[in-house]
Amino acid sequence: MNEYKLDKLLHIRTGAGEKLLYPESIQYNPYEPTPYSALETLFKNYEMGKDDQLVDYGCGKGRMNFYIHYFFGISVKGIEMDDKFFQEAIINQRNYLHHTKKNGDTIEFFCCLAEEYIIEPNDNRFYFFNPFSVTIFRKVINNILRSVENTKREIELILYYPHEDYVYFLENNTSFELIKEIIRPALYERNPDERFLIYRLLY
Repeated sequence: MNEYKLDKLLHIRTGAGEKLLYPESIQYNPYEPTPYSALETLFKNYEMGKDDQLVDYGCGKGRMNFYIHYFFGISVKGIEMDDKFFQEAIINQRNYLHHTKKNGDTIEFFCCLAEEYIIEPNDNRFYFFNPFSVTIFRKVINNILRSVENTKREIELILYYPHEDYVYFLENNTSFELIKEIIRPALYERNPDERFLIYRLLY
């Protein structure tokens, strides 16, 4: 199913191929939704349980959140710093819930800086599509680690199009360990960044 048809199925508008630069801050990267075809590849090879709760950093208009919520019934949260995108995510949420009759208590959006989001004890899956610099990534990961100190639980990170600085930091400065690599067939051969990396926190 193509991008347009999936947006239509979910009753959302997420702007396939749209990008927007943030000239006021070099710490944040352009908006680009994860392709639906990439999400399909990910979830053919990666499972989450009904009790998992995913946080999408730099969620934009919420595509990842709605996709997971609709097809897998997983609790999801989207963190977005840009007010315009946040408002569009809220409009998408309203349309999505109205037409699908899904549980609105398990999908939330927050308009704040990534490093300012207060991680809750049930947050245990975290998604990154290169939303910001490694400086902010470090702060977010440290927030996750502090949360685990207070509430022990299994934590996994999902990185799409993983930036080498993210990978270096995780593998050299944390207890996260790579447990799975999921490549996008046909695309990976031409572009080795077309993959997902799954990291799990080791105690």
